Amino acid sequence: MKFGTKAIHAGQEPDPATGAIMTPIYQTSTYWQKSPGDNKGFEYSRGTNPTRKALEGCLAALENAKYGLAFSSGMGATDAVMKLLMPGDEVITGNDLYGGSYRMFTKIFANYGIKFHFIDLTDASNINKFITDKTKLIWIETPTNPTMQIVDIAAVSKIAKANKITLAVDNTFASPYLQNPIDLGADIVMHSVTKYLGGHSDVVMGALMLNDEDLYKRLWFIYNACGATPGPQDSFLVLRGLKTLHLRMKAHCENGRQIAEFLKTHPKVDKIYWPGFTDHPNHEIAKKQMRDFGGMISFTIKGADLQETFRVASSFKVFALAESLGGVESLVNHPTTMTHGSIPKEEREKVGVVDSLLRLSVGVEDIEDLLEDIEQALA
Repeated sequence: MKFGTKAIHAGQEPDPATGAIMTPIYQTSTYWQKSPGDNKGFEYSRGTNPTRKALEGCLAALENAKYGLAFSSGMGATDAVMKLLMPGDEVITGNDLYGGSYRMFTKIFANYGIKFHFIDLTDASNINKFITDKTKLIWIETPTNPTMQIVDIAAVSKIAKANKITLAVDNTFASPYLQNPIDLGADIVMHSVTKYLGGHSDVVMGALMLNDEDLYKRLWFIYNACGATPGPQDSFLVLRGLKTLHLRMKAHCENGRQIAEFLKTHPKVDKIYWPGFTDHPNHEIAKKQMRDFGGMISFTIKGADLQETFRVASSFKVFALAESLGGVESLVNHPTTMTHGSIPKEEREKVGVVDSLLRLSVGVEDIEDLLEDIEQALA
């Protein structure tokens, strides 16, 4: 089954009671049992809900995985993976990382005796320097947030498997339309479903997709026991959003390419981060493991101080100044004060997250309007 067909149909069947094409919103907390234990697979909606189950089937299919688990947020999904670890375990992760992940790792799980190594992952061989007998997890983003670093998933997977380490990939920026980490050897794929999968800025959700049955059972226990699971309304909204994922991603990519090329020649733009450029670090790896280069772009403003960067960020009229990404509407974000504010300044700046950096989530509006908006904001 091809991607667009899976996005519309996978995990879903007509409602047996009415024949409804769309999966109903099963707005219930509990389920009638004919006799104790005779529950048709549904007992209590924290653990399982028919609307959420249909969504999880669709999410798994999109990542070419056997199992899917939906969480109440991307951080809820990340939290569940971290709860696989024990005190004394070590994690290798990137030095360009979503600020919320960095905050969780350093402010929550580090307090429980878990050690994190934040390293340059653009060369997968760097991982070998940090592996010990305590290394249990490698956590990567690619493209990274916000400087669009590209990590070679297949190369990292080879290292992880040789050392019997679990590999988890945050695939939020690419979406399963552009990249499938499980096909490249990842054990777990995480998504902030809030972003491209939901696609309409009206729901907060996360997800994990994987193939290993034993690992799935461990994660399902955490999912059910700790309860960071979404309700049926949110599950319905994401099922609806997924039906146009392939159409939206084509538009994001088309607009993203034109805006990246426009910014690259703009006299007020200094550095630009977009993996579609041939001079972008690891561009060839991006070409190999991605189907296109997406609609996420970051750039720095030439000679701008914080005040001037704020002025530009606040001058957009079509792009909204806001956190998040991946919706149909275009957004501009100032990472150092918004999404990455929890990362110490000296750590941010090592990887280029400076005060003059802006991150664009390019939406699906008419490209002429977006280009005009960028031009007037930079003027």
